[in-house]
Amino acid sequence: MDPKSLLSLNDHLEMLSRHGDPLEVLERTVDFEYFRAWLVEGLGYGDGSKGGRPPFDPVMMFKALILQAQHNLSDARMEFMIRDRSSWTPRRTAGFGPRVDGAD
Repeated sequence: MDPKSLLSLNDHLEMLSRHGDPLEVLERTVDFEYFRAWLVEGLGYGDGSKGGRPPFDPVMMFKALILQAQHNLSDARMEFMIRDRSSWTPRRTAGFGPRVDGAD
């Protein structure tokens, strides 16, 4: 194995996929978009006419809550894990990335 490949993010993520990444299994198993309308209604998202920062994507936040519960993480630790773990980033299926409006 090429020593440089140990530091390659693409190689790392491909290896996770080959070994049955649980996040990919979850994404294939659950149709998260099915919950979008209920989440938007339940969260009371406005139409944006009052201004303010746009909300995070509700489906992405729902996924975060599921991961948080699966791993028994506090809110602060969950935020850290999303920021720290390349396997929990937009490169993966968890969907953590840009906000609904594309802003970070």
